Amino acid sequence: MERQRSFSVKSTRVVLAFIIITISSAIVFFTFFSASLIKSNSPDLLYSTTDSNFHISDLSPKASLSVTDNLNSSVSPQANPILTSTHFNPPENTSKVSVFEQKIRGDKVIIANLTSIKVIELPSSIGEEEKTKKKRRIEECDVTKGKWVYDSDYYPLYTNASCPFIDEGFGCQSNGRLDLNYMNWRWDPQDCDAPRFNATKMLEMIRGKRLVFVGDSINRNQWESMLCLLFQAVKDPKRVYETHNRRITKEKGNYSFRFLDYKCTVEFYVTHFLVREGRARIGKKRRETLRIDAMDRSSSRWKGANILVFNTAHWWSHYKTKSGVNYYQEGDQIHPKLDVSTAFKKALQTWSSWVDKNVDPKKTRVFFRSAAPSHFSGGEWNSGGHCREANMPLNQTFKPSYSSKNSIVEEVLKQMRTPVTLLNVSGLSQYRIDAHPSIYGTKPENRRSKAVQDCSHWCLPGVPDTWNHFLYLHLLHKR
Repeated sequence: MERQRSFSVKSTRVVLAFIIITISSAIVFFTFFSASLIKSNSPDLLYSTTDSNFHISDLSPKASLSVTDNLNSSVSPQANPILTSTHFNPPENTSKVSVFEQKIRGDKVIIANLTSIKVIELPSSIGEEEKTKKKRRIEECDVTKGKWVYDSDYYPLYTNASCPFIDEGFGCQSNGRLDLNYMNWRWDPQDCDAPRFNATKMLEMIRGKRLVFVGDSINRNQWESMLCLLFQAVKDPKRVYETHNRRITKEKGNYSFRFLDYKCTVEFYVTHFLVREGRARIGKKRRETLRIDAMDRSSSRWKGANILVFNTAHWWSHYKTKSGVNYYQEGDQIHPKLDVSTAFKKALQTWSSWVDKNVDPKKTRVFFRSAAPSHFSGGEWNSGGHCREANMPLNQTFKPSYSSKNSIVEEVLKQMRTPVTLLNVSGLSQYRIDAHPSIYGTKPENRRSKAVQDCSHWCLPGVPDTWNHFLYLHLLHKR
């Protein structure tokens, strides 16, 4: 009996061990079989965020785009997936949805947010030409490439009657201009579908902040446009006012408009060159000079702004700056003769040093707007130049040029420690020969001579609204 009991106990242990081994083997086999099955079905659709060949931080900022929500649901295990949309516009609720970035690798599109990566294959059924188009559309979105389209359903975004901030020089409709088609043109980028300007969103983005424009009268043109765009979203006009009760004119240079409900200000500081205009003794006379080694005296007021939009270009084509004779000054030295391009670069380097020293990139976004074109025919502004007969944009056969000033600006920006975004508006603005005030920069009763026309500034509403749209897109995308 004792031997039989011992055998029974041993048999039980053997059976239990066999069951445990069988179950363990089944689990191991099922695990390896599942992994093998997944790998064989989709070898290219699994990427790890720790893959040595791809890191989210490697995504090129140039190709960084926001992606519409339909991309998230476009991958289906039942069908060969295809990228159906590559719009520039971010998700509607940008405060809750991560900004996606995307990059091309071979025939795949990698979509990444902070926590995951998806790869969408471009199907083999489409031709190489179509693949190339799709890749280009995804890989880059240069909003400066496109065309002007007539859009009277949506434009203008405001009128001379609905905006009280347009001064006489830009209020063409109020000054008697009858052909108003210049108000209805919309810039249409060729590589992306940019979201429309949303004044309420813009005000939310600058809530509690200072948006500051610094530059010449062309920048005042853009600043007035921004005031008008934002004003359309304000319910009570009395909740917007100039902090010093100043009325906008050409004579006074500095303004600060407060939007009470958003606790923000939209400001403008005039400076023709960004650097200091002054006077110095040359021989027996005191003459005007330009201190290309010293900042404009108003520069202390720009400090602490949350968004800075700079420009200078317009005045560098005037006679004194172009000739450069006894005009440019560095320290106590007045250059008998200095080339305008050299002086322009030295002035920009003075400005860039000021930005690098006084701007905290963690608190302030800095923009520099490129040169805006003039459209004088038959002379300059003071010698019979005109643009009155133009009432349509130049057609697409026109090829915009790129000024040497813009090239110098780009060169200086690349050498800065502080990130500065170039608002490149030169090319698209060159098409708009129809959008200048011409003789309608003054009221009929103040018009001295039809010989003096303004083909440098812009009617409002008009082209500067598009410049501000670009600014809006940059701020929206960064957010």
